[in-house]
Amino acid sequence: MSIANTAAEYMLSDALLPDRKASRSKGFRLELHTDRVIKFVSVGLPLLLVSLAFARELSTGSQISCFTPTNFTAKQTVYVDKYCWDSLLHHEFDASGNPAERSLWIHKVFPYSLLVLAVAMYLPTLIWRYIAAPSLNSDLLFIIDELDKSYNRSIRLVQHIMKIQQSCPDPQIFWDEFEKARSERYFEFPLLERYLTCKQRTHYLVACYFVRNLSLLLFTVVTCLYLGHFHMTIFYQDEFACFIKTGLLKDETEVPDLINCKLVSLSIFQIISIATGVVYVLLAPVIIYNLVRLCTWDKRFLWVYEMLPAFDLLSKQMLGCPVNDLNIILLFLRANISELKSFSRLTVLCTLKDTASADQNIDTVVDFMTLLAGMDTTKPKLMDGALDTAESDGTHLEGI
Repeated sequence: MSIANTAAEYMLSDALLPDRKASRSKGFRLELHTDRVIKFVSVGLPLLLVSLAFARELSTGSQISCFTPTNFTAKQTVYVDKYCWDSLLHHEFDASGNPAERSLWIHKVFPYSLLVLAVAMYLPTLIWRYIAAPSLNSDLLFIIDELDKSYNRSIRLVQHIMKIQQSCPDPQIFWDEFEKARSERYFEFPLLERYLTCKQRTHYLVACYFVRNLSLLLFTVVTCLYLGHFHMTIFYQDEFACFIKTGLLKDETEVPDLINCKLVSLSIFQIISIATGVVYVLLAPVIIYNLVRLCTWDKRFLWVYEMLPAFDLLSKQMLGCPVNDLNIILLFLRANISELKSFSRLTVLCTLKDTASADQNIDTVVDFMTLLAGMDTTKPKLMDGALDTAESDGTHLEGI
């Protein structure tokens, strides 16, 4: 019997989680995987493309090439290129034959608009990092620590039960106390459950998360409309007529009023705008997915931790509308599953629980570990029968 008790003690000691000496708040992921993908793509892509645009500008020098007359001097040619690039006005005649002007300024500001776009797409991340992340970090630190501690408390409780059973002289007294403790829920530690229940009534984190994703969705839609508008109106025009009778050429009588100029970097801008638009259109469903998944609970995670005493959010049907801070916390607990050392062990116990027979009455990790340690969690029937026999014998003797 002592060998069996020693083996059970070793098994329970190995089941305990090791204490962490280092702080684990440094390793928490305060952004979901999809959020990180959206951030890197929506911010990194414009920065990459604008760097290519600037590299093209530095390599080619002038962004336009004007077809000046052959009698122009080098100074006049340089002046025309510079003036037409600074003005970027297309002169034409309308249907009535009247002169009209159309600005092509988008070609000049387009690379800078990509910089503005990158900054705008990074603003929601900054809002989340400095407004919501500190509160989320403290919640995760407490909840992850408490989940692992609850698991360890359950194992230590089983160790204590085993020691009491071995030292108790009367098995009947032990089983009476054990059943009383189970019926009055002495094995449960309700602090964590009550804290998570309170988080269902707060909406600070979920509001910040909605603001972040709605802002990203708004910026994405505005960017696509911006690119689509200028593609349809300007980006297909690679030549324009420039009015040059001004400044250095104002008094030149042999100089024509208009000359044609070609935009050298138009093809690069078209590729950049199309690539940005396509990627942003593909990002929109990912952002919408981030918002839609807040409407459902991660019941798989909750089901695993139902093995802990006093963690009955599912079995007691305590979950209400999923749009609250608790749902956000569950999503980030799933993202930080590597920090939850108890999750893998409880997952194994849940799998074994499903394969156990119904008469074994396994509800929590305490029940399962006492069973693994060789102690049945139900009161032996022989003990009840012996007690009934003793009572009947006593009544019979009194009658004699």
